Parts: sequence; structure tokens; C-alpha cells
Amino acid sequence: MTQDTHEHRHALGLAGAWAMAVGGMIGGGIFSTLGVVIAVAGEWAWLSFLLGGIVALASGHSYSAMTRKIGKSGGSYAYLRYLGWNRLALAVVWILIAGYTLTVSVYAVTFGAYAANAFGAPQWVALFAAIAAIVVLAGVNLLGAVQATLLEEVAVWGKLVILLGLAGLGLWHWAPERLVLDTAQPLGLGAALVGMGVVFMAYEGFQLLSYDYEEMRDAPRTIHIAMPAAILVTMATYVLVALGATMLAGAKSIVEQEEIALAIAGRDALGTFGFIAVSIAATFSASSAINATVFATARLAESAARDGELPELFARRGARDVPWFGTLVISGVAAIFVLFGTISGLVESASLVFLLIFALVNGLAIHCRAGARAIAMFGLAGSLGGAVMLVLYLAGFV
Repeated sequence: MTQDTHEHRHALGLAGAWAMAVGGMIGGGIFSTLGVVIAVAGEWAWLSFLLGGIVALASGHSYSAMTRKIGKSGGSYAYLRYLGWNRLALAVVWILIAGYTLTVSVYAVTFGAYAANAFGAPQWVALFAAIAAIVVLAGVNLLGAVQATLLEEVAVWGKLVILLGLAGLGLWHWAPERLVLDTAQPLGLGAALVGMGVVFMAYEGFQLLSYDYEEMRDAPRTIHIAMPAAILVTMATYVLVALGATMLAGAKSIVEQEEIALAIAGRDALGTFGFIAVSIAATFSASSAINATVFATARLAESAARDGELPELFARRGARDVPWFGTLVISGVAAIFVLFGTISGLVESASLVFLLIFALVNGLAIHCRAGARAIAMFGLAGSLGGAVMLVLYLAGFV
């Protein structure tokens, strides 16, 4: 292996890994899902994000412990292979690739909606912008890991500054009555549990680090620190924005314009400047999430191809030391989903996939005695509980 190739294969330091995880979560999180979760949980939306974050933190503990135990990339797929459960591993890898491709499409829809709205453009422009974002970011990934990581670090800090600034303004103008969606139909705390299930895809991005393990410098230390740090920062950001932005724009306004909810809150806070600033943050955020998700999912497919579970093309790396075929396929299918999916349908589908996968990983951590058993058991119970509540909601029982 040449020195240049070695640098490409170990391009993720602690800051880069943290940025990849935060980018993967926040990019599809608060911008894409705030209106969706408020529609379900009303004034308890902030609690839905808090509960989801706690379950994600427990699940992140299991992911980190299992990845360090087996010492290789691949996430839940690699854990199952490690145990010799190859048939289940094959099923899981296809489910994961489908779930990640769905999330890429969610992020792209978010990008297109905010970009088109910023210019007052029609719906077809939003669709075009969404697909263009996927194409451009697939290109960034094809340039190599160093370029993808640099983009992530810049985008993450930019959106955190704008989001936390927006949240701060909302909290400064304290108005809890604006959190209520319908005063005639107040919601109980149970709505927060349903909301946690619906919105859970907002947290799935941290697990992308388990697919980037072999790209990291000092991988055991990096993943052990970066994963929980990213989840904690993301959870705090979600809770603060769910409170602050909703107090600015009002719950009803955010639900009515769920695809561009935070731009409306920015406009209510700071007029045109706030509207433009949040729109820029949203497009940056969605871009970084597309980038992080495509980056990691292509490497998951590569790992499965090396094991003979996917076509050999997925394992090929080009001159830039990038798994180019997986990058192109994942991006292409996500672009097709953009044309046919709705934001709420895509969010709910992806959330169910990841709740079940997180339950599996927590169960595997218990089985393999990786990490703290009590934490893994809490993560298992929380993931299964969220999945049950989401299914009941989709079936119309809650």
C-alpha cells in the first residue's frame, strides 16, 4: 500500500469522525422531522427528541462496544458474521442498505424544499434541486475520503451555529403556549412515546461510524469517544430547537409547512435575514447528511461484497481508493425515491427500519457481553418500545 493510499484509508481522526456522525444525524433530523413529530406529539415534541436521544445513546454504547470487540467495519452486518449467523447477516445488509437509501432521499427532499422555497420556485425546481444534490455529493464522495471528511467538518459547525442561535432566540422570547398544536385537544405524555418512534430516524446517523471504522486513525479510541459525543451534542440541539423554533413560529405553522418549518421560524425571528440564514443551514445540513450516509453505506456494501454476499462490483475501489459502484448505486436509487416519496412516509419508514436494527444490535451486545449489560438492555427495551408505538400509530390504533 502506498503512502497516499494509506492516508486515504485512515482519513478520519476524532474531529472528522464526530463530524460524520453529527452530520448524519442532524442533516436528516431537525430540518426533516420537526413538523412530522409535532403533528404526532404536539407540545411534547421536545420530549420525543429527548427520549429518542437517550435510546440512541444506549444503542451507541452497544455499537461502539461491538465494533471494538470484532475490530472491523460493518456494523450489525459484521456482528452477525462474527457470530456465524450468515443468513441473518445477508437479510440485514439488504435491509440496512434500503434504510440508508431511504434516509438519503429524505435529506435530498429537505435540501430541495428549502432551496426552492428560498427562491420562491415551484415544486419541480425542488425535485430538480434534490436530485442535483445527490449527484453532486456522490461526486464529492468519488473524489475520496479526505474531501468528504473536510466537507463534513465545515458543514457541521456552520449548521450548529445557526440552529443553536435560532433556538436561543426562541427560548429568549419564552412562549410555551405556542408549543400546543390544538388547544381543543391537549395531548398526554403518551404522545411523546409515539413521537419518539416516528422521529427515530433523526438519530440513526451515529451508527455510520461503525462502517467507517477501518477509515479511522486510532480506531478503538476514536469510535469510543466520537460516537457518544456526537449523540449528546445532537440530542441537546434537537431538544433546544424543538422548544425554541416552535415558540418562534408556533406548532400549527410548523406542521402546515413541515418541509420548510425552520425557515418559517427563522423568518419569524429575524425577518428576511433569519429566513435566508436558516435556509442556508438547512441546505448545508442536508448536504452533509447525504455525504455522510452515502460515504458509510458504500463501505457497508463493500464489506458485504468482500464476504461474497453482494456482487463483486460493490467491492471495487477506483484510483481515488473509493468504492465507486456502491456510491453510484445508492445515490441513483435514492434519486428515484425522491420522485415518488413524501417526507412523512419516508421518515416513518426509515424510523421503523432503524428501531428494529438498533434493537438487534443491543440484543447482540447482551449476547456477546460487549459493553455494559444494563445499558444494552435499556437500549433494547427502548428500541422495541419505539417500534411498537410506531407500528400502532401507522395502524391507526394510537
